[in-house]
Amino acid sequence: MRTIKRRALNRSRGVGSNRATQRGVAAVEFALVLPILLLVVFGIVEFGVAFYDKAVITNASREGARAGVVLKSPKATSADIQNVVQNYTSSHLLTFGTQRTPTVTTTGQGGTFGTPLTVTVSYPYTGLALGQLAAALSGQITLSAVTVMNNE
Repeated sequence: MRTIKRRALNRSRGVGSNRATQRGVAAVEFALVLPILLLVVFGIVEFGVAFYDKAVITNASREGARAGVVLKSPKATSADIQNVVQNYTSSHLLTFGTQRTPTVTTTGQGGTFGTPLTVTVSYPYTGLALGQLAAALSGQITLSAVTVMNNE
């Protein structure tokens, strides 16, 4: 008789609650936290890819500018500089199957000693799922880099 009263008293206090109820609470908590956790993980991956592609675009503009300012005869043309940038980006960008070529703009190519050469590289970033969602909401994301070097 005493044990029955103790069990009834413990249940009314919440002591010794049912394990199935505890498992149900854990499942509900997991269901509430999982979407946020996945959003954070995919966001980290998405930003990592974007920063990597930004670094590739920056390096490509440097490579193009360096090819344009080197002392040689004849000087590199705008098409030569664009080829250097295209070759660099085609082997280094993370495109995930959607091959997009960056836009290359040059000013001051073929100049004399000391004049600046500017190489601008722009790349439409698509990314993975979050990048495409952000592009749908805010418009296309464009990564760009500008390098200015003096002709040798």
